[in-house]
Amino acid sequence: MKSLNQIHIDILREIGNIGVGNAISSLSALLNAEMKMTVPEVKFLEFKEVGTILGGDEVLVFGILVQISGDINGMMMFLVKPESARALINSLMGGDSDDIHNFNEMEQSALQEIGNILCSSYLGALSGFINKTAKPTPPVVALDMATAILSVPAIEFGKMADGVLFIDTVIDTPSCASISGFFLLVPDMDSFNIILTSLGVM
Repeated sequence: MKSLNQIHIDILREIGNIGVGNAISSLSALLNAEMKMTVPEVKFLEFKEVGTILGGDEVLVFGILVQISGDINGMMMFLVKPESARALINSLMGGDSDDIHNFNEMEQSALQEIGNILCSSYLGALSGFINKTAKPTPPVVALDMATAILSVPAIEFGKMADGVLFIDTVIDTPSCASISGFFLLVPDMDSFNIILTSLGVM
């Protein structure tokens, strides 16, 4: 990770912009309204640093997780705080609830589908850019403290990878203010080397 310079990070950000552009087109079709998304920041972080950026290890977050297989193996997560999750669900389902503590099965399913669209689109962009396969599994959604959500990739990949690609994301919807979400891309070490080689780093 330390071998990456700003040019490489800019390339990864551009891959993200391409992926989320496809995702926003899909979400806009669901909402029948224009949506916009930007990728203001890309960082490489250790697992322990992610919780701090989210607001602390005990802050509640929704995590939508997909496993990645193919030429690239690992995990990808889309993290969003409950208030942003509620705003996304209200936009998608036409509701006006302000309850950020209780999400019924249908609402969780809607959020799961949003995460699925976002993660699949990002991985599709990455695959096309580096000409390698990165296939996502069906997503799993959970609401828990950041430390518990992040323990899943940390336990499974902490011994094989020394950090995560952290992508800050801002979603503008027609019915609410900007919403912050976060992508975590956690390739295993071999896959990370493949990505770096494809970007001309190694």
